Amino acid sequence: MARFICGADRHQITLLPNRLDDYVSEDNPVRVVDLFVDELDLTALGFASMMPAATGRPGYHPATLLKLYLYGYVNQVTSSRRLEREAGRNVELM
Repeated sequence: MARFICGADRHQITLLPNRLDDYVSEDNPVRVVDLFVDELDLTALGFASMMPAATGRPGYHPATLLKLYLYGYVNQVTSSRRLEREAGRNVELM
């Protein structure tokens, strides 16, 4: 079993369009958030101490949740329930 739940590969070929990345413009702020979090050393920021339990469903990777939180902050989405809805319908968050 994997240590964390992994999202779908954004470069996987789909029916329309070829990639999910094609729906998001090149100058979209979500790309900045994605690159920023990818460049962070999460272990130095204290995310290394989080160890998932051996039983049950694995949790989401901390980088994924940080990207979601920062996206909500940039777009003034403060509610966790609204962020959940956005993640289900907004292509930028997929």
